[in-house]
Amino acid sequence: MYAIIETGGKQYKVQEGDVLFIEKLTVGEGDAVTFDRVLAVSNDNGLQIGSPVVSGASVSAKVEKHGKGRKIIVYKYKAKKNYRRKQGHRQPYTKVVIDKIQA
Repeated sequence: MYAIIETGGKQYKVQEGDVLFIEKLTVGEGDAVTFDRVLAVSNDNGLQIGSPVVSGASVSAKVEKHGKGRKIIVYKYKAKKNYRRKQGHRQPYTKVVIDKIQA
């Protein structure tokens, strides 16, 4: 059984027990979170596709931790103009473990 959920402007294919690194959520570590935007669910009865979401379907997960991703370097440069700007960025994330898919 799997589901396709949408969170943080991105879509993820999840199964029970999966570990996801998603865009940062405003919940504490160890708390439970429910994803209501379920776009599709596949189970024994076949594939259910929502328009845009499957009614009555949800995915529950547990927040394991919050963190920041690897640093990326943003470097702006214009030739022959002595223009250089260097900036770093670390994207915050939330690590969740999928507990149950209700369909």
